[in-house]
Amino acid sequence: MLAALGLVPFAAYLLVFLVLPTILAVGTGLFTGDGAFTWSNLSALADPTVVATFWNSAWISLLTAAVGALLGALVCYALLGMNPSGGVRTVVDAASGVLAQTGGVMLAFMFIASIGLKGVLTMFLKDAFGIDLFANGPWIYDLPGLILPYLYFQIPLMVITFMPALSALKPQWSEANLTLGGTRGSFWLRIGIPVLAPSFLASFLLLFANAFSSYATAAALVSQGAPIVTLQIRTALTSETVLGRENLAGALALGMIVVVGIVMWLYSLVQRRAARWQA
Repeated sequence: MLAALGLVPFAAYLLVFLVLPTILAVGTGLFTGDGAFTWSNLSALADPTVVATFWNSAWISLLTAAVGALLGALVCYALLGMNPSGGVRTVVDAASGVLAQTGGVMLAFMFIASIGLKGVLTMFLKDAFGIDLFANGPWIYDLPGLILPYLYFQIPLMVITFMPALSALKPQWSEANLTLGGTRGSFWLRIGIPVLAPSFLASFLLLFANAFSSYATAAALVSQGAPIVTLQIRTALTSETVLGRENLAGALALGMIVVVGIVMWLYSLVQRRAARWQA
């Protein structure tokens, strides 16, 4: 009984920051201001503007998840032959743990200060080599400008989540492959890739959910409009007249909960399958 008391802080954290916001999102999305149940709020999800914001969030999440997963997997492969307690492996693991949690205003400021309109790298390239990063407009303050900041934390997150699966490949499998006349290429084609595929897909889904639900970095970096769902929710909260619908923010949040919920459900299924090879 006393041991269970240790879960109280964690339970309180979940209640305040997960359960309560979910209840509020469902309540405002499915009920009117008078407390009457209605489906009319959800009709906003079919509006072209809202559909466009969901599509923007989806494609930028898919893109950064795919690139982050591939580059992160390559980093993991490069670390595979290194001593787990060696200096390089320790530094990369520590850096990945820090960078995966870097975001928000701090991350946006880092990119504005380095490759913004008057950033250090921007001015250096322009003065030294005549290269204008913004010849086609200030893209960093629009939707495409979110790609690099998102990759900044997506790649380290992939390293953290995928490295255990890659490290779980047993040396005996490679030895058995060579004994049976196989090659290094046949090992990866017939053993390594099939075994790692569930873990890779699970990590990809986690990266997608991570990017899809990101808010602070985009809020600090994007200066015009609300091109993704999280920014559209902010706009709806500050102006309930958006699209002429009441409780639009709740409907958008409910839509996000459904999307992220489906992705995380798929993640749990794939991760359960991947865990068979990590035992």
